[in-house]
Amino acid sequence: MIDILLTVLAFNILIVLFKVFHKLNIDNLQALIANYFTAGLCGIYFSDQEFSINYILNAPWLMHAVIIGILFIVVFNFYATGTQKVGIAITTIANKLSLFVPVGFALMLYPNEELTLVKIIGFILAVVGIYLSSTQNKKLSFDKKYLWLIIIVFVGQGIADTIFNHAQQTLVGDADKSLFFTVLFMMAGISGLFILIGKSVKKRKPIKLKNIIGGVIFGVPNFASLIFFFNALESSGFAASQVFPVVSMGVVVVSALVGLILFKEKLSTMNWIGLGFAVLSIFMITFL
Repeated sequence: MIDILLTVLAFNILIVLFKVFHKLNIDNLQALIANYFTAGLCGIYFSDQEFSINYILNAPWLMHAVIIGILFIVVFNFYATGTQKVGIAITTIANKLSLFVPVGFALMLYPNEELTLVKIIGFILAVVGIYLSSTQNKKLSFDKKYLWLIIIVFVGQGIADTIFNHAQQTLVGDADKSLFFTVLFMMAGISGLFILIGKSVKKRKPIKLKNIIGGVIFGVPNFASLIFFFNALESSGFAASQVFPVVSMGVVVVSALVGLILFKEKLSTMNWIGLGFAVLSIFMITFL
């Protein structure tokens, strides 16, 4: 359980840093690229294995790490575009609901997973909690021509989480854990560089020191968040179909409270009800 709590804490540190980035006018893409390379270096530093290109190229988890790394930066860019085209609320809901992709695959693929009536009710409460806590108005509307953006965010994040869970369940041992994250983060950083170069062709943005510094600061808790999340899937005592929604709902609840306390963000009655559903879903999925 401690790894789940540490995962929620680390993810919320990232959320706070993103809010600080916005206030300091830090370029998210440049910061994220620096963050991924920093997190990759953390993987090398904390690895129990000697860094070996030959070992990595022959590792059974190599393609998993490469695909996840690419999806990380690609999904983020579509998420950023989605917030501009269809709004923050709808894009955030799609991103959060993607947790049901790895949950569904876990229930189908792994023998330690069990779908019970209580768990189903918990999942339903999680969906309601995500919707209510992410919206300010009762009705959501958007230009249907941008529906593909929402689908890509939902499917892309869901596939990344599913592959991550599969790697943890079947391929990555304790000794390889940090090397796995090194490849994952380095691949995300390299992919980010290609995206940055592509965007620079249309509109050149100067690389600023504050963006790099912000990314380096972001990279350490980002590395920690995935390590804790991996450990939660591995040894928390809970099945993956429990860990994913519990972590997601924990992040929803804590981030809302952090926003209220640190950034004076207002929560509507609907938001508070959503947080209540989220807490109830955590209890039902975890303890019943």
